[in-house]
Amino acid sequence: MSDCTHDCKTCGQTCSDRKEESLLAPLNELSSVKKVIAVVSGKGGVGKSTVTSLLAVSAQRKGFHSAILDADITGPSVPKAFGIHEKATGNEQFIYPVKSKSGIDIMSLNLLLESDTTPVVWRGPILAGTVKQFWSDVVWDDVDYMFVDMPPGTGDVPLTVFQSIPVDGIIIVTTPQQLVSMIVEKAVNMANMMNIPILGIVENMSYFKCPDCGSKHFIYGESRVEEIASRFGIKAVAKIPIDTKLTSACDNGMIELADDSVIKNISDTILI
Repeated sequence: MSDCTHDCKTCGQTCSDRKEESLLAPLNELSSVKKVIAVVSGKGGVGKSTVTSLLAVSAQRKGFHSAILDADITGPSVPKAFGIHEKATGNEQFIYPVKSKSGIDIMSLNLLLESDTTPVVWRGPILAGTVKQFWSDVVWDDVDYMFVDMPPGTGDVPLTVFQSIPVDGIIIVTTPQQLVSMIVEKAVNMANMMNIPILGIVENMSYFKCPDCGSKHFIYGESRVEEIASRFGIKAVAKIPIDTKLTSACDNGMIELADDSVIKNISDTILI
């Protein structure tokens, strides 16, 4: 067009030269994050935070510098899994994450609240804005893998993460119940809408292994994760059993001592 000003913000025309404005929030000048992986689920209570924590621990054990951005603002539980009681610090420009015992950088709202039990009674836009601040205002120093612990569902905060943070892929966490297929499909469809690849699927509470006879008992029904993964073309699959040792590690802030072999199929695929 001869009268084109090349200012796409003020133009409503569609043409081959049009440049779409990116919605990605910028990192600050002190930060560097190479890969971002979001851990998602269609419903709460499936163990998303546990899987996120295990992935970060696995990456750190493999020699990468890992970090966790806790985007589950109203239900932040990551600091408890790592036994972190101190608060995040900052200045007028930046917020500094808290380091775990093994050096994992962690940012969670509970690291800013006076008490871990203080309720977060905020509306969607404020929650979403807080997540963007955790990405842009926190100093993420030379992070190889950042794992984002997402809130359940497909609402404001997940949408903000997918639009504002350069997510390289997602891990879906599920459980064996029949209704899970529908819930996983919602997560898959949202990832497809956002053009984000699905890197793997984790079935938590998949089975219970009897300590006496070694037989597996499917407390919540027979595992269907392979069927679901095949249906959606997801290649990497992991099953986490009901394990009191893992539960105890999370409850007592000792996730960094937990056995990460339960997610080996996932971590070997993504940590390259």
